[in-house]
Amino acid sequence: MTTSTENGYRPHHLSHTVVAIVEDKPGVLMRVSSLFRRRGFNIESLTVGPTEEKGLSRITIVVDGESAPVEQVEKQLYKLIDVIKVSDLSSEDMVARELALIKVRANNLNRHEILEIASVFRADIVDMATGSVIIQVVGDEAKIDGLVKMLEPYGIRELSRTGRVAMVRGTKTTTVHEREPEQIARVHASQGRRVDDMELPFSSD
Repeated sequence: MTTSTENGYRPHHLSHTVVAIVEDKPGVLMRVSSLFRRRGFNIESLTVGPTEEKGLSRITIVVDGESAPVEQVEKQLYKLIDVIKVSDLSSEDMVARELALIKVRANNLNRHEILEIASVFRADIVDMATGSVIIQVVGDEAKIDGLVKMLEPYGIRELSRTGRVAMVRGTKTTTVHEREPEQIARVHASQGRRVDDMELPFSSD
């Protein structure tokens, strides 16, 4: 499930990115969203998906910083019995991404221009019809907002955005881990893993 503001996201410094690891049970998402509604916290986006561990889900919540101090958000989430761990990523060095599908009006006269704009933003064309194209783009909110603005003059027929998902860079995680399995630990100790001819740490940005 994903929700977002109609006109995109507020600037990063005005919002909090909070990750909650919860038990994968019916009703958990409803209890989380109800908690925010009762407290008057403004959710800008809420994205839910499975984690690497069976039985746990990851909820990424972007909260309007003017509606709630992040400490209050964490405190209220921990009151829910299904919430296992809460992490505030707002001040962390994180990777944040969103996916958007944009259906744009197109014809034989402007289709080439639309494809060029998509190429500049490193977006993909995932569907092409006589009167429209669907563009898929992955990136931060600013990148997606920029592409949407460039496509608006052509006529956006439909727009679907996933909301923000995020991870902290480096080895730090927001998940709940057991000790490294003995077999994997032996492999790492004896051989290690490294991409050939690449300096580490590596960043895509």
